Amino acid sequence: MDHEPHLATPAGLPRARSLGIPFDGVPGAWNAITDVPGVEVGYTTLIDGADVRTGVTAIHPRGAANPGDPCAAGYHSQNGNGEMTGVSWIHESGYTSGPVCITNTHAVGVAHAGIVAWTVTHHLPIAEAWLLPVAGETWDGYLNDINGHHVTEGSTVAALEGAVHGPIDEGSVGGGTGMNCYEFKGGSGTASRLVEYGDTSYTVGVFLQTNFGSRDELVIAGVPLGGVLADDNPMREAFSAPPGSGSCIALVLTDAPLLPNQCQAMARRVTIGLGRTGTAGSHFSGDLFLAQSVANAGGITPGFRTLLNPGIAGRYDELTFIPWGFMDALFAAVVQATEEAVVNALVANREVVGFRGHRTPALPRERLVAALRERGVIA
Repeated sequence: MDHEPHLATPAGLPRARSLGIPFDGVPGAWNAITDVPGVEVGYTTLIDGADVRTGVTAIHPRGAANPGDPCAAGYHSQNGNGEMTGVSWIHESGYTSGPVCITNTHAVGVAHAGIVAWTVTHHLPIAEAWLLPVAGETWDGYLNDINGHHVTEGSTVAALEGAVHGPIDEGSVGGGTGMNCYEFKGGSGTASRLVEYGDTSYTVGVFLQTNFGSRDELVIAGVPLGGVLADDNPMREAFSAPPGSGSCIALVLTDAPLLPNQCQAMARRVTIGLGRTGTAGSHFSGDLFLAQSVANAGGITPGFRTLLNPGIAGRYDELTFIPWGFMDALFAAVVQATEEAVVNALVANREVVGFRGHRTPALPRERLVAALRERGVIA
């Protein structure tokens, strides 16, 4: 590469690499899911008064202009204490199309409806046939008035319409605004990896909404930090749910050509990346992962086109795919990018005070660096 991946978010917050934390693998230009060609990400961040700390994240796998071209897709539930709509159809068909939105638990239906509203406005023929949008959630009720109906269809539409291709913010933005990770402030995190196959370089991008893990589990760069950073944990004192509750939604995108069950295998590897950061996967954490390949454009006939154009009967779909025996480098890329995305969500953050005065501290970056330096992980 002839340029360094971004060491800070567009808002100026530091990312994990700016602290010298080492990670395996080669990142893309922005070290973000948007390194995958065509991918666009948008946020609506809702902060109002003392109690509203929430939002919506919108991701267009093929860009906002092209939601009707399906992607091969696969889904994995590490733990089902959560919700991601549309996965029954993904299991049935092996594909999905259109944008993906992530928000808080009690707004997942609103985000689903917002995707429909956006599609009606911008891609009416698709909406007039049928839609099964993908919307995921994690619980932000510690910092946010989750029952206040603050996320609206308009919030979702704004995130979808504001999506961009390029470097993106992390931490307390979009659906991640009110989320916590390892009982520090968490939220939105992303990373990418480049994978060489033959004479082609492919990109694997991961986006996480992190809201999981107990403080004593935290591991960064292989160093257990739960004991070192155990103090200042108001969640442990005030929160009624068991430590580690919360959830994680992951979206894995790649331009490598894959079959649906290969996408599902990619989604399963998110579990290993999360495990590198310490979590054992709480029963009260809904950890749901979706992987899609944006390759094979036009290779799958979308259902709406079949309904609107029955005369195309007789055509054949066609997918090119990397042979299973060469998937290991792609699996490793998912693990590596997932681990870094978690740490980015923690590092690119500030302390947040919200609902009923609840407070979540930010990961103390200076103490983190000192602990890693003491263990010889960083110079």
